[in-house]
Amino acid sequence: MRIDKAEVIVTSPDRNFVTLKLTTDDGLTGLGDATLNGRELAVVAYLKEHLVPLLLGRDAHRIEDTWQFLYRSAYWRRGPVTMAAIAAVDTALWDLKGKAAGMPVYQLLGGASREGLLAYGHASGRTIKELFDSIRAHRELGYRAIRIQAGVPGLNAIYGIASNDTFEANEGVRYDHEPAQRGALPAEEDWDTRAYLRHLPGVFEAVRSEFGPELPLLHDAHHRLTPVQAARLGKDLEPYDLFWLEDVTPAENQEALRLVRRHTTTPLAIGEVFNTVWDYQQIVREQLVDYVRSAVTHTGGITHLKKILDYASQYQIKSGMHGPTDISPVGMAAAMHLGLAVHNFGIQEYMMHGERTDRVFEQSFTWTDGHLHPGDEPGLGVGLDLDEAGKYPYITAYLPFNRLADGTVHDW
Repeated sequence: MRIDKAEVIVTSPDRNFVTLKLTTDDGLTGLGDATLNGRELAVVAYLKEHLVPLLLGRDAHRIEDTWQFLYRSAYWRRGPVTMAAIAAVDTALWDLKGKAAGMPVYQLLGGASREGLLAYGHASGRTIKELFDSIRAHRELGYRAIRIQAGVPGLNAIYGIASNDTFEANEGVRYDHEPAQRGALPAEEDWDTRAYLRHLPGVFEAVRSEFGPELPLLHDAHHRLTPVQAARLGKDLEPYDLFWLEDVTPAENQEALRLVRRHTTTPLAIGEVFNTVWDYQQIVREQLVDYVRSAVTHTGGITHLKKILDYASQYQIKSGMHGPTDISPVGMAAAMHLGLAVHNFGIQEYMMHGERTDRVFEQSFTWTDGHLHPGDEPGLGVGLDLDEAGKYPYITAYLPFNRLADGTVHDW
């Protein structure tokens, strides 16, 4: 089974997606997600100019060998662009292997370790009332675990709050419920850490009082805090029994997590900006986190993320794979297959894609009682409608950035 054709498809139904489509000499097709939100065309160039010429004629069954070849032969290793491109190839090869075997990918990974994948959704509000309404709406959609993001008095626009600011100016429709905005320049948001730290514990107190102790609650600090601030937040939130506190401090400074660990027992989730197992070496070995947040799409594909999770399992660290709507349905399907198979699954982030995205990507997964299942179609169980994809050309879009009150650029 040789790779006969490799196509890079860019489409923007609700947001920009980059998809690799491999076709073999016996007519099978496999899909891989290469979307890197806000830097999509960098991965397109890497694929088209550098990887596609290396794929033609290769044995599609040799997944591990192809992964090592693409990683090691470039010499310049790691990084989000490289690893997203390799992930697309790897995921497409797993899709092909599943179709050739007539089996869903999770069966090739050792079979199911559970009946379904507990998933969490994103509730948010600028006020407590809006937040409560959002939580109720998510529970009506079937979510049994919910991430809580709340507005902070005095701040106009901050990460994680769905509002009219995320509507597309040219079409007046929501940009898939995420903050990336179409335009020539990124949007500027504001930030005040002290105001946030004062306000957030009260938000969780109100949520627990309204919705009770059983509902799993999560929160994303999105890299904004120093180690001392992160330790304070973790301790302040202990009474509200969080499922996890995500990205409390920039993860590049991994030693900082030692300080956070010393001062709080709130579980920590880290890693959505990591790309390789080497990014995780210290924090896993020292047991500084509880959940691995990487996405299949950004971490070298199913092959490499499975190695990370196998390593983490030795330290009772579980998966919490990144899954907002900047992960395409192809990348989400790959996460579902991997999550269903690994023993140390924790939870799956899941934001529902928009209707146009669902028309472009035909999906076989199920959503039942707060749990995902990838389905039992051969391969990943996702198809791509090229005619539908062609209706939505790429549109420049950027994630926002933050400034403090004095004008300093801050982590977004």
